Amino acid sequence: MSAADAQAGGLAIYRRLLRYVRPYIAMFLLAVLGMILFSGTEAAFARLIQPLLDDGFVARDPKALAWIPTLIIAIFALRIVSNFLSDYGMNYVARSVIRDLRREMFDQLMRLPVRFYDSTSSGNLLSKLLYDVEQLAFATSTVITIIIRDSLTILALLGLLLYYSVELTLILLASAPLLVWLVMFVSKRFRKLSRRIQESMGDLSSVSEEIIGAHREIRVFGGQDYEARRFADINQRNRRQFLKLAVTNALSSPVIQFIVAVAFALMIYSAFELDLKVGEFGSYLTAMLLLMQHAKRLTSVNVNLQRGIAAAQSVFEFLDQAPERDTGTLTLPRAQGAIRYEDVSFRYHPDAEPVLQDIDLDIAPGETVAFVGRSGAGKTTLVNLLPRFYETDTGCIRLDGHDIRELRLANLRSHMALVSQHVTLFNDTIAHNIAYGALDTASRDDLVRAAKAAHALEFIEKLPEGFDTLVGENGVRLSGGQRQRLAIARAILKDAPILILDEATSALDTESERHIQAALEELMQNRTTLVIAHRLSTIERADRIVVLNQGRIVESGGHDELLAREGHYAALYRHQFSEAVS
Repeated sequence: MSAADAQAGGLAIYRRLLRYVRPYIAMFLLAVLGMILFSGTEAAFARLIQPLLDDGFVARDPKALAWIPTLIIAIFALRIVSNFLSDYGMNYVARSVIRDLRREMFDQLMRLPVRFYDSTSSGNLLSKLLYDVEQLAFATSTVITIIIRDSLTILALLGLLLYYSVELTLILLASAPLLVWLVMFVSKRFRKLSRRIQESMGDLSSVSEEIIGAHREIRVFGGQDYEARRFADINQRNRRQFLKLAVTNALSSPVIQFIVAVAFALMIYSAFELDLKVGEFGSYLTAMLLLMQHAKRLTSVNVNLQRGIAAAQSVFEFLDQAPERDTGTLTLPRAQGAIRYEDVSFRYHPDAEPVLQDIDLDIAPGETVAFVGRSGAGKTTLVNLLPRFYETDTGCIRLDGHDIRELRLANLRSHMALVSQHVTLFNDTIAHNIAYGALDTASRDDLVRAAKAAHALEFIEKLPEGFDTLVGENGVRLSGGQRQRLAIARAILKDAPILILDEATSALDTESERHIQAALEELMQNRTTLVIAHRLSTIERADRIVVLNQGRIVESGGHDELLAREGHYAALYRHQFSEAVS
C-alpha cells in the first residue's frame, strides 16, 4: 500500500469515527467555540506586547501602564473560561462516543455466530472491548482538541505575523512542504506500529486468560516454566513494539522542531535588515514563539492520532463482522417436537473433512433419543445444528414440518432448553441464574418448584442467603454437582417442548445422579429429548439410541436390541464396562 493510500484509508477511518460525534454536536460546537476564544486570547496577548514595550517601557505613557495590566488579566480570565469549555466539552463528547462504541460492540458480541467464537480467542475480544476502544478516547478528545485549537491558534498567530512582516513570515512558510512530508512519513509508521501493539496486547490478554483459567492444570503438570517462557516471549514482543513507537516519536518531534528552528534563525537574521520598531519586533517574536509551541504540540499529537486510527480500524473490523443470519419469517406458538434430519451433511471449513455425512433421522414428538459414539463421531455437532448454532452444508432440518431456516431464530430457540456438560453460571444470585434471560419474570414459587425438581432446593436452603446467594464467577463458590443441578433447574423452569442434554449428570456423584436422573425422566415426559451420551449407563432407558461413527449413523435401536446385534454399540458398551470393572 502506498503512502497516499494509507493516508486515504486513515482519513476514511477517522471520518467514520467522527460520525459517532454527531449525536453530541451541540456540546461539540460549544467546545469549538471555546477553542476559537482560546486561539483569540493567544493572538491578543502577542499583539499586546507591542504597546507594552513601545508605550509602556519606551514612552513611559501612564495611561498605557494603567490599561495594559487590566487587559492582560481580562485576556487570561477569558482564557480560563475558553479552556474549560474546550476541554470539558471534548471530554464529554469523547466519553459519550466510547460508551456508545462499547455498547455497540457488546451488542455485536450477542449477534455474532458461533463460528466466529470458534476462531477468535476471548482474550483478543476483551482487548478490543477494553484496550482498543480506550485508545479512541485520545482520538476523540485530546487529539481533536489539539488539532482544532492549536490549528486555529496557529492561523491567528500567522495572521499577526503577516500583519507585521510578510518577508519574515514567508521564510517560515518555506519550511512547510518539508514538514508536511515528514509528518506523512511518520504518520504511516505510527499507524503500523500501533496496529502491532494492539495485536500484541490481544496476545497478552489471551495468554493471561488461559493461564488464569488453567492454573490447576499448570501446577499439576509442571507447566510453570513453559508458560513463563511463552508469556515472556509475547511480553518482549509487546515491549519492542512500544520502544519502536517511542523511538519514532522521540526522533520525529526534535527533527520537526529543528527544521522550524532553522527557519527561525533565518528570520532573526533577516529581521535586522528590516525597519521594525522594538514593540513590533517584540510582538512578532512573541507570536512566533507561541506559534512554534503550538506547532510542536500539533506535530507531537500525531502519535496519539495514528494510535487512535489503528484502534478504530480494529474496532470497526470487529463491528463489520457479519452477524448471525436470521433468515426466518415464521413463528411457532409452541412446537410439538417432531424433528427430522433430511440428508444433512456438515463440515466446519470448506477444505476440511466432513463432520456429518448423509444424516437421515426422524424423531417423534415426546421421544427420547440418545446419541452415542466415539469422540469425534459428530454427536455434539448433530445436536448443535438443531438450534442453528451452525448452518448445514446440504440437506435440511425440520421442526414440526417446517424447515428451521424458515423460523425466526429467537422463536426456534424458545422451544429448546439446554443443559450442557460444561455448566455456565453468571456472577449473580442463584435466583437469577435459574431464572436467566427470558425467564427473569418467573415467580419465587416457580423457582422453588424448579429447584426442588432438580434436587437443588436442599442445598440452596442451607445457604445463608438462600436464593439470593451470589455464586461467584462461573459458580466458583459452588461444587460441580451443585452447579449442574442449577443448570438443570434452569432447563426445568423454561418448560420447553425440546430438551437437549449434553451429559447432564456428568458432574454429579452417584447418589445425586440417581435423584437427578429420576427428575430428568419425569421432566422428559411428553417432551422431545436429545441426549448426547458419553456414559452409556445413563441412556439405557432411552426410547432410541443412535450410534454415530465418522459422521454417519451406523446403528439405531433400543439398548437391548443394539446389544444383541453385536455391532458398534455392543463394542462401545463392553469397552466402557471393562473400564468400569478395572
